[in-house]
Amino acid sequence: MELAPIVLFVYNRPEHTRACLEYLERNELAAESELYVFADGAKQGSEEAVAAVRRVIAEPWKFKRLNVVERPENKGLAANVIAGVTSVLETHDRVIVLEDDLIVSPYFLRFMNEALEVYKDTEEVCHVTCHMLDHKGELPDTFLIRWCNSWGWGTWSRAWQYFESDGRKSLREIERRGLCREFDLDGGFHFTQMLRDQIEGRNNSWFIRWYASLFLRDKLMLGTGRSLVDNAGFDGSGTHCNTMQLCTQTLSMNPIAVVPISPVKENLLARKVYSRTYRYNYSYRHKLKVFIGNLWIRVFNRKKR
Repeated sequence: MELAPIVLFVYNRPEHTRACLEYLERNELAAESELYVFADGAKQGSEEAVAAVRRVIAEPWKFKRLNVVERPENKGLAANVIAGVTSVLETHDRVIVLEDDLIVSPYFLRFMNEALEVYKDTEEVCHVTCHMLDHKGELPDTFLIRWCNSWGWGTWSRAWQYFESDGRKSLREIERRGLCREFDLDGGFHFTQMLRDQIEGRNNSWFIRWYASLFLRDKLMLGTGRSLVDNAGFDGSGTHCNTMQLCTQTLSMNPIAVVPISPVKENLLARKVYSRTYRYNYSYRHKLKVFIGNLWIRVFNRKKR
C-alpha cells in the first residue's frame, strides 16, 4: 500500500501543535510516513507564539521524513491550506491533511491510507474523512455522502483539480440550479450563507469553497460512523474556533475497516443523521444549554480557587 504524505498546518499554538504531533506519532504507520508541516508567518503580536511553534516542530519527531515550510509572512489559514495541499499534490497523487488543533486515534493513519488506496480509482469519491460528530442513530462504519468534512481529511490529485477558488462562481451555479437547501444539508446548516460570507470577506474559508466545488459535480465523501479525530481547539486559542463547543465528538480507540461500498451512491440515512445533528447542535435551545453549562463550569472553577 502506498502511504500518503501527511500535511499539517500550524500557526501560533505550540501546545496544540505538540499534542497533535504526539497523538499522530502514536500511529503505527507514522514512522513510515512523510510529514509536511506548513508553519504560517506571524501577525503583529504573535511573534513569540509563532517562534514557540517552530521550536516544537524542530524537535526530533519519529516520522520517516519531516519537511518544514516556514512562511515568512502571514498567509492566513485558507491561503496556507490551498497553497500547501496544491504543492504537495504536485509531487504525490494523494494526501492526508490535519490542522494543529486536531488529535487522532492510533488507527487514524491506517484508516486514511486504506481508504485512499481502496477508492483511488473511484471517480465519484473525492474526499475521505474519519471524523464524525456524536449523533443519535445507527450508522455503518463507513458510508458515502454528498458532503465534506475538514477535520482530518484526505484526497487525491485527481480530485483536487476540481477545487474552485472563486466562491462567487460556485454560488451563482448553486442558486441557478435551485440547490441551496440541498447544499445546506437539507436545511441542517447554513452552508449557503457561509459561502456568501466568504464571498463578502466575512470569513476566509477554504473548506466552503472545496465543498461547493465537489457538490456541484455530484462527488461523494467517504465518512465513518465513529470518529478517529477529535478537535481540541475549542478553548479560545484559535482564529476560527471559540469556546462554544456546540459540536462534540468522541474519539474512538478501535480500528475501522475499509470495505468497498457497492453501489457507489449516497447513503440517505447518513445524510439524515448529519442534517439532524447539525440542526440540533446549532439550534437556539442547544446553544443556550451549552452557554449555561459553560457559565456554570466557570463559576464552579472560580469558587474552587
